[in-house]
Amino acid sequence: MTAGGQGTVPLFDVGASFADIREEAMATLARLGASGAFSLGDDLVAFEAEFAAYCGGAHCVGLSDGTAALELMLRALGVGPGDEVVTSAHTFVGTVEGIAAAGATPVLVDPDPASRLLAPEGVAGALTERTAAVMPVHLYGRPADVDGIRDVCAGRGIPIVEDAAQAHGATLGGRRVGGLRTAGASFSFYPTKNLGALGDGGAVVCDSEETAAALRSIRHHGSAAGDANRHERRGGTFRLDTLQAAFLRLKLARLDEDNARRRAAATAYRERLADLPLTLPPADGADMEQVVHLFVVEVDRRDEVLGALRAAGVGAGVHYPAPIHLQPAWRHLARGEGSFPVAERLATRVLSLPCFPTISEEQIDRVSGALRSALAPG
Repeated sequence: MTAGGQGTVPLFDVGASFADIREEAMATLARLGASGAFSLGDDLVAFEAEFAAYCGGAHCVGLSDGTAALELMLRALGVGPGDEVVTSAHTFVGTVEGIAAAGATPVLVDPDPASRLLAPEGVAGALTERTAAVMPVHLYGRPADVDGIRDVCAGRGIPIVEDAAQAHGATLGGRRVGGLRTAGASFSFYPTKNLGALGDGGAVVCDSEETAAALRSIRHHGSAAGDANRHERRGGTFRLDTLQAAFLRLKLARLDEDNARRRAAATAYRERLADLPLTLPPADGADMEQVVHLFVVEVDRRDEVLGALRAAGVGAGVHYPAPIHLQPAWRHLARGEGSFPVAERLATRVLSLPCFPTISEEQIDRVSGALRSALAPG
């Protein structure tokens, strides 16, 4: 971690991550500008190969954003109207947006209170004859129990589609997310992600050549391989820009180092916050390594504590302040308040602390001190 000074501690520091690649990024911009290869260019092909290899998957298909990646992954598997997709009630709204965009119905499950993630027991109770896929979310950089969920689904032939938007580089059982031998993992490259572009971007990593070919077709107007004027399926414009792919190649080379810095920051927080009246994020399991996309504690009087931190110059946040089924657009997915008590309780208690690769010891001390003051008895 680098030395830091006074001033506001941001929740994210995207500018600092760009500073690490500035010279290479400017040279890349000049190179691509001169070539004119802005769409479906060589850098996209190279990034797809490099990210697939990094994850341990056979194929990577670059897409316009993470929500589109979820939608297109389901469509490539033939999931659509009349189908159900089981997922967690504690997630970002993009998870259910991707399911609904494919024409399927999201079926929410209360998360496990310890891991905050979709668990095999919850999945087992939600499966019906209409279940066409299960979508675990690797939330906050911690991988869900994919192996346990696979055991639940295997006898019924139900594919697992991972929402890996926050888990670039996380491992489970020695494999990186994207190489867990599921139907595929959908990633987001939004600028604040562990592997973030300089704008929107996404991808699916999978092992099936058939699935990858379908994704490549759908992302480019449903065109046939090698014939852009033959449209074999309903598609659209879902391509990852070549320029963003080129920037992502630069940042992928630094991803493991950045994730190690995030884990070091998380360790420092755990040491400083261990005696406070709060719930720390779940630690790594014996067979996993999380990548700390967000360092999320749970506190009573969350909104009051959040206000105190911000008043002290700490850019804390909340991920997420309302569960999916209590959002106005998605109330039809449940029977209102009380439907998913774990998700509802988390929504009132979760508090995200600044945690990014360049955060300094001084900044961690400042955040920890401000949180200690905010939690002190009146």
